[in-house]
Amino acid sequence: MTTADRDAMPPQRLALPSDAPRISALMRASVLDLFPHFYDARQTASAAVYIAHLDQQVIDDGTFFVHESGDEIVACGGWSRRAKLYTGSGGREDDDRLLDPGMEPARIRAMFVRPDWARRGLGRAILESCERAARAEGFRSMTLMATLAGEPLYRAFGFTEVERLVLSMPDGVTAAGVAMERPIDPQ
Repeated sequence: MTTADRDAMPPQRLALPSDAPRISALMRASVLDLFPHFYDARQTASAAVYIAHLDQQVIDDGTFFVHESGDEIVACGGWSRRAKLYTGSGGREDDDRLLDPGMEPARIRAMFVRPDWARRGLGRAILESCERAARAEGFRSMTLMATLAGEPLYRAFGFTEVERLVLSMPDGVTAAGVAMERPIDPQ
């Protein structure tokens, strides 16, 4: 691979069900590499299980994007028209409920970039695709639950903090999170 190839933006596409193992591997590797800068060892280990857990529903709904370089997925993320805010939130009765685009925000979900591909615009490109798709379905805003590792990207994209929370994972480990929101540009 040449330097020019390495510096070019890898193509983005919708994720396929067959991508799930590679997406899961990317999510786990990203958490294990980035989270120690923001969380302790116990929180990082727990996040590698519960936060880096792919929700197949976003792939099945056609709302999850990947950037691929060669045969490797180097970034992933998406949005959802369903009520579930994030995978680690546990099961709720209305998680699969379709949101009302005129009254409720679209959910940004599972944004991960391979560390050696960070700071190249891949996360922003995925957020732009999410915004376009959600706008096309009538959504007027987006919301998400950020980890401390993801917070800088979301702030740079125009998300604002709603509140800081302590998230409890199924194994009892807690970690800081940031509820954030952003209006969708009307265009």
